[in-house]
Amino acid sequence: MSNSYESVAAGVDAGSTTTKAVVLKNGTQAGRAITATGANVRKAADFVLAQAAEAAGVAADALERVVATGYGRRLIESAGGTVTEITALARGARMMYEGPEPLRTVLDIGGQDSKVIALDDAGILRDFAMNDKCAAGTGRFLEVMARALELDLDTLGRMPTSAARVLKVNSLCTVFAESEVVSLLSQGEAVEDIIAGVNASVARRISAMARRVGVREPVLFCGGAAQNLGLRRALDEELGVAVFVPEGPQFVAAYGAAIVAAGGR
Repeated sequence: MSNSYESVAAGVDAGSTTTKAVVLKNGTQAGRAITATGANVRKAADFVLAQAAEAAGVAADALERVVATGYGRRLIESAGGTVTEITALARGARMMYEGPEPLRTVLDIGGQDSKVIALDDAGILRDFAMNDKCAAGTGRFLEVMARALELDLDTLGRMPTSAARVLKVNSLCTVFAESEVVSLLSQGEAVEDIIAGVNASVARRISAMARRVGVREPVLFCGGAAQNLGLRRALDEELGVAVFVPEGPQFVAAYGAAIVAAGGR
């Protein structure tokens, strides 16, 4: 008689801007979901877990173990354990990287912070740097700049990556950088050139963090900001390497938490 038992585990990433969930069946991604975190982290987590479970073809109460990560991880009552974002990102990125060489560096730009993670030759966490004191170099920074340009964040991320000029946005302060963008608009500068400058500013900030921990190829770029095509190109140029962006880059930490839930390394 064959054994039809399926192990089902999930990871949920309660981020400052969005909450994500990934469900694994026998260690393989089977469903995932994302929603705005809003004011109620528990509600957002329960929603994405139910949606991810439905996508995986299982009931939410069939999840054998749930592990939470992200800034709101300790608020999620349905989780049976927690793991830091650094650990979750390292584990998720290792599994989502598709290149022939072991992954060495992870860049993550979230809504309120950014992280650079260095892995050793065995894929184990070696060092990391984190920007969680200032909005510069985060998704929030990009959101404010998009608003100044009267664009939504998705539109900004889809703008053409070619620009006649890369205009300087020098300030590391989000408020002052917004003023720079408004000033450039008033001078009649092209929106595409301003966006190129905004992306270059973020890339410089992240690259400076990366150099502190040491940039080794291959490099994986994840988080919601990794969907920004211009920012990908700016990072390539600033780091001097081609960054790899996985399919669904905003789900990397949730996937890593799900791996932990399933008992994986």
